[in-house]
Amino acid sequence: MSETDASDGPPPFEDAFRSDDVEQRIYGTVLQTREPTAASAIADAADCDPKTARKYLGWFGKLGIVTRHDGHPTTYERNDAYFAWRRINQLAADHSVEDLQERVRELTSRITEYEATYDAASPAAIDAVAAAEESDERTIDDVYSDLADWATAREERDRYERARQQRTGGERERASG
Repeated sequence: MSETDASDGPPPFEDAFRSDDVEQRIYGTVLQTREPTAASAIADAADCDPKTARKYLGWFGKLGIVTRHDGHPTTYERNDAYFAWRRINQLAADHSVEDLQERVRELTSRITEYEATYDAASPAAIDAVAAAEESDERTIDDVYSDLADWATAREERDRYERARQQRTGGERERASG
C-alpha cells in the first residue's frame, strides 16, 4: 500500500476532526462531550491551544451551543436544548404543514398500537421482564426493542408537532401581515 493510499480513506475515529479547521474541531469535540468539561480538556481533544478553545467556547456560549459553568476551572457543556431547537427549525423549514401533519398522524398511530399492546400510556410504565414473561409471542429483546421504538416515536412526534405548530404559526403571521 502506498503512502497516498493510506490518506484516501476516512480519518481514524480518534482523529475524526484532524483535517477540519480549529473551530470545527472544537465544535466536534463539544458534540461528543457528555458532561461539563474544562476548556483545557476540550483543547487537548481538539488539538489546539487552550486560549483558542476558550475563545471559541465563549462564542459557542453566546450562540447557545454550549452552556458555561462558572467554577474553578470553568467548564463547558453541550446544550442539548439548542440542538433540539435546531432540529425542529430544520423540520419546519424542510417540510410542508401537510407533510408534518401526516408524520404526526403516522407516529400517533404507532404510539396508539404500543399503548394497546402493552395496556399502558407510556413505555416508562412497562416492566420489560414481566411483559416478556407474560407473553407467548415476545422475548425480552422484543419487548426492549418495542419500548425503545415507542419512546423514540413519542419524542419524534413531539418534534414534528412542534415543527408543525411553528410552521402553522409562521404561515398565519404571513397571512395576517
